[in-house]
Amino acid sequence: MHQPADQQAAVLTCHQVWEEMNRATDGGVLVRNFSRRIAMNRGFVVETALFPREALDAYSSYNLGQPISEAQQNTYFSEHRGGSQGDYREGIEAKIANVVDCLARFPFSKRAVITVPNNSNAPHTSDADAKCLREVHFYLDVPQVNADSKSKKFILNATVLMRAQAAEIFPKNVHFVGRLMETIAQHLKIKGALAGSDNDASDGKDVVSMVEIGELFYLATTLVSVRW
Repeated sequence: MHQPADQQAAVLTCHQVWEEMNRATDGGVLVRNFSRRIAMNRGFVVETALFPREALDAYSSYNLGQPISEAQQNTYFSEHRGGSQGDYREGIEAKIANVVDCLARFPFSKRAVITVPNNSNAPHTSDADAKCLREVHFYLDVPQVNADSKSKKFILNATVLMRAQAAEIFPKNVHFVGRLMETIAQHLKIKGALAGSDNDASDGKDVVSMVEIGELFYLATTLVSVRW
């Protein structure tokens, strides 16, 4: 397993993790249980020849349930870039709403989870059911400097579990998770602002109105170089 001891606790940028993935899988090496801590608040756009910025935006918008044009799909969507295994759109808006509701009502809940595969007993011949991204766990933390403050700033962190990851596809996956974290944080700010304006709603409880995205703990069971 490619897990240098001096880097286990390091918080890296998305680009640094992508570069490390490429080094680790150079020559066709297969890596098991690859994990890293990623600073999502330092940016999550990793542009490559396979994934220019426009392709990243198109895929993430689609997987977040947002409309994209037919021209965007024709230009940027392909089997090489992930195909049906990288299609996470089904039910995603309801899943996001569920996480937002959970964290808005119970800021320190351990149950704010998005499960991507919608078929728990998928046939192994179906690529559409063999999603690479399996689960994303979301949790709110309070910076130590604000721990005793009545007006708390929350940090939205997450853990992502990947069944498999090709290093060349990582830019698309981490961009989607980053956009997902931003979307949830924004919805929490809106709900928190509404709750904070209602004197009865807060009732002395923590109101989640100041939220920033923070860190992603990334785990891939199997890491390879390329999808093909």
